Amino acid sequence: MIRFQRKYLMAMLIGLLLGATAQADPQLPSLFSDGMVIQRQLPVHVWGKADPKETILVTFRGESKSTAADTLGRWQLFLSPGEAGGPFELTIRGKSTRVIRNVLVGDIWVASGQSNMEWPMRNVANAAAEIAAAKYPNIRLLIVKRAFADYPMDDASVVPWTDCNPDSVKEFSAVAYFFAREIQSKEKIPLGLIDSTWGGTPGEAWVSLKSLSADAALMPIFAARASMMEHHSDVLLQQQKANQEREAARAAGRPIPPPEWHREPGAWAPAGLYNAMISPLTPFPIRGAIWYQGESNSPLTRATSYERVFKTLIRDWRENWGEGDFPFFFVQLANFRSTPAEDWAEIREAQRKTLELQNTEMAVTIDIGGPEELHPANKQDVGLRLALAARAIAYGEHLEYSGPLFRQVTHEEHALRVWFDHASSGLVAKQGELRGFEIAGADHNFVTAQAHIEGATVLVSAPTVDTPVYVRYGWENSPECNLYNRDGLPASPFRSSR
Repeated sequence: MIRFQRKYLMAMLIGLLLGATAQADPQLPSLFSDGMVIQRQLPVHVWGKADPKETILVTFRGESKSTAADTLGRWQLFLSPGEAGGPFELTIRGKSTRVIRNVLVGDIWVASGQSNMEWPMRNVANAAAEIAAAKYPNIRLLIVKRAFADYPMDDASVVPWTDCNPDSVKEFSAVAYFFAREIQSKEKIPLGLIDSTWGGTPGEAWVSLKSLSADAALMPIFAARASMMEHHSDVLLQQQKANQEREAARAAGRPIPPPEWHREPGAWAPAGLYNAMISPLTPFPIRGAIWYQGESNSPLTRATSYERVFKTLIRDWRENWGEGDFPFFFVQLANFRSTPAEDWAEIREAQRKTLELQNTEMAVTIDIGGPEELHPANKQDVGLRLALAARAIAYGEHLEYSGPLFRQVTHEEHALRVWFDHASSGLVAKQGELRGFEIAGADHNFVTAQAHIEGATVLVSAPTVDTPVYVRYGWENSPECNLYNRDGLPASPFRSSR
């Protein structure tokens, strides 16, 4: 009996020691795993948790540095920047050792937004062939799982890094994949893509609470949140009733009604997605971001504030990443009929005006998809147009990367002349007469205009408007408009004044 007790006590002691050792292993964020990509030409940031005051030694590309965990167990250090290459090993030594293998150094792009950025490869046009051809070992993919939080998180739940192959790409953002495929084919460097998306979510959910609350003009966001939550109990009862009706239909052998879409309260909370899906990424150096969102901000009660929300988001991310004005490229909303309760034209204008921020560029997609397609299947051209912007702005290639953008309007007798940037090659109307222009006098009563291309300008007039003052183009949820530059890129919808 005594011998048994001694063995039992010894086993307990060994177990406790082993447990203590296991807990003392240096802990790394989920962004660190085999197959990862590290941003080139920037200091290599490595961070994590360990026992308080534990010494940590990190080795990468022949360089070693050490640090000690603070009293809360947090530690971080920076290694020297380097050029693209690999594979390498990253070694972290504390009371135990962890080795991360098959590490590439290249450019990392964060892809974020709602469903059109989230839209997976399995749903795109010509999906089977595109997926079968997706064999790019130097493009690495990481997916941040859907989550929301009340405060900024230190880590995120992810699908770990993997090379781009037909299996891994099926559920990955199609826009991000086509963007990266184009960049990789031109730049010949490793690329890391981080897919952090959630369909049906508003822009303010992706902005930190600190930045939102710093702008008094954004207070209506919090009023909208209060209104949403005030009636959430009704939504829960409606969901319960709908579930019961579906179960009754199933039991009776009747067709089962499809479930209705409802907003997830946590995913609509101001800063909720930033806290869980962006904040954990901000210590990780990146090359830039691509963004596709705005549909959920199109209701009339939200659309007019989107310009301020979107500009705040970009400034917020840049401040929290601490890399200056890194490239931020985004997709302007495509055409969609929607309903009179939504104003997609207002969102497109907000996106166009966001180009006032440095190092931003916009992929115009007004010609992609159709009026009934909330999620256009042609994500190839979306990714390609984002890549054109990146090739020009981020990688310094000399190429035309944008369709015509409204610059200014000048007044002529009974007409207005519209001037454009990105029109040096000339303007063209595709598929017939130029369409989509409207003009108005001082009364803002817009009527369809006669529009004629003259070099890099468009002259607009209407017999019922003797003294035109304002002009707009493509100003509908799903407009008919056909102005392009001779490089084949569509003009952005715009208005000359509110």
